[in-house]
Parts: sequence; structure tokens; C-alpha cells
Amino acid sequence: MDKTLTKGLAILEALARRKQPIGASDVAKILGLTKRNTHRLLQTLQQLDFVQKEREGGRYKLTTKLWEISQHYAANFDLLKIARHHLLELSDKSGGEAVHLSILAGAEVVFLDKVDGSHPIRAYSTIGGRAPAYATATGKALLSMVDPAKVHGLIGSFEPFTSKTVRSFDELENELASARVDGFAINHGEWREGVCGVGAPIFGSSGDVIAAVGISGPSERLIGQVLAESGALVLAVASAISREMGFIR
Repeated sequence: MDKTLTKGLAILEALARRKQPIGASDVAKILGLTKRNTHRLLQTLQQLDFVQKEREGGRYKLTTKLWEISQHYAANFDLLKIARHHLLELSDKSGGEAVHLSILAGAEVVFLDKVDGSHPIRAYSTIGGRAPAYATATGKALLSMVDPAKVHGLIGSFEPFTSKTVRSFDELENELASARVDGFAINHGEWREGVCGVGAPIFGSSGDVIAAVGISGPSERLIGQVLAESGALVLAVASAISREMGFIR
């Protein structure tokens, strides 16, 4: 176990339990640490914006950063509860295709939840698994809501997973522009050969995009008019989840 990390977390907990700011000496006494070590840890936590030092008295208190982190966790927890029955319904309405609930994590998407397809041949994924955002439907749906300049910062390069994977920012931006107009993004078999999909963004009460929902399956089934109809289904479900998350258009 990392002793420095353990001590840092102990300091955060000690500050959280106090109604008023406290000095470094008091923190050291409460936790049985040396004053020098406590000062060093508090300075690091201050640099990371977890604690704030008062100008007068030099006492320490927590910032809102831990609260902000907890709100992200709470939002994801609420999202999972709210979205679950919509995912099941979407899989049923799509004829038994696989359904995913994803969030953006840097240049990748992380699968928060899924409903496996009922067909013998279907798209496979794992909860907690990751995929390249620029090569997946839910990923492109999420990226379509990100400022184009920030997209450049997220994605350093384009790895060609299949012959259809986007190869440049210009090509990706064309895809994202279409997603913004249509309300949903399309994966044309760009991550896994022969696996297509559609995805649409989900919005929270603040109006920010918080996740995406999508359908994926073999290109033999998700093609042409079926792909367009799947996009409409996904968009409707994403809108329903957004409303339940408190989003008002």
C-alpha cells in the first residue's frame, strides 16, 4: 500500500470531518504525523486543488473538488438506474441487437452498461471495456458535442482498425458534423470488421452531454434503411433518458 497516498487520503478525511478550517499542526496531531510531512502533503493537496489555505491564520479547508468528483459518480449511478429499462426496450425494438451505454474518457469510450443481442451472430463487448471514440457510434456521438479544437487535443492519431476507420481530423469532423445534424452518429464497421452501429448523445440537467446510447450488430443486418431506422430509435431513447435526467430542451 502506498503510504504517501494513504496519508494524503487521511488528511482529506480529517478535513472533511471538521466543521471549521484547521491548521497543519492540528492535522499532524490528529493523524500522528510529523509536522514536516503534514506540511508537504498539504502543499501537494493544495497544488492539486483538493485543499485551500486561508490567507489569515494559515488554516486549511477542503475545496469543492471532492464534491465535484462525487457528483460525477452520483450522476453515473442515477444514469445507470434510469437508463436500464430504456436499454432493454431499445434492444427489443431493434429486433434483438446489442445495446450499449457509454461515457467519454479521453480518446476512448467506456461501456457503463449493455444489453447483449439475442441473435447467434452479434456484437460483443464488456461492461467497463473501452473502445476508440473516433471508431464507434457512441464515441462519435459524444465527440460531436465536443468543441472541435478540443477533439484535436483528445485524439493524437488515428489507428486504422479496419479498412473503414477514419484516417484524419477532416474526415472525422465530416462525420461529427453529420451527427450534429442528424442527432445520431454512425459506425460503418470502423472498429471491428463487419460490425456497424448507431449512437446518440444523452444530456444531463445542466445541458451538458453526459453519455451516449447505441445499437451495434453485423453489417448484414444494420444496413441501408435499417441503419436509418435504428438511428431514429436510438435518438428517441437518448431523448427519453435525457428527459428523465432532467434535461429540458
